[in-house]
Amino acid sequence: MKLNELHDNPGATKPRKRIGRGPGSGTGKTGGRGIKGQKSRSGVAIKGYEGGQMPLYQRLPKRGFNKPNRKKFAVVNLGLVQKFIDAKKLDAKGDITEDALIASGLVRRKLDGIRILAKGEFSAKVKLVVTGASKGAIEAVEKAGGSLTTAAAAE
Repeated sequence: MKLNELHDNPGATKPRKRIGRGPGSGTGKTGGRGIKGQKSRSGVAIKGYEGGQMPLYQRLPKRGFNKPNRKKFAVVNLGLVQKFIDAKKLDAKGDITEDALIASGLVRRKLDGIRILAKGEFSAKVKLVVTGASKGAIEAVEKAGGSLTTAAAAE
């Protein structure tokens, strides 16, 4: 068998239907769209309309709630902080504040504050001052001999 001898099983493929190609084709003139009306025009898609039946998106139960005034924190992992300290982009001698994290390029925007999470290895002895932190992150920083202060604890 050669590449030029390969072919599909008979009846496996059908030629595509060429719509709007004259009366002899069977799908000429209106092209299978019927006469007049919204669906006969181009550029129209009636999505979710089920011909008067209650649409699926209305039949399904509504769940959950999105709090309109929820806080959105910029999230930073401890492993990244360590990487930036090793690369001398963050100064481990002084306090590492939210402004220092932004100035180093680790965080782009403060949003409603910066929250530290415990992912990654952390070994630097530093004093971190941020808006929030996970329990694991606080433990990891204290284990390395540093301290992590959150704004929630300061209030």
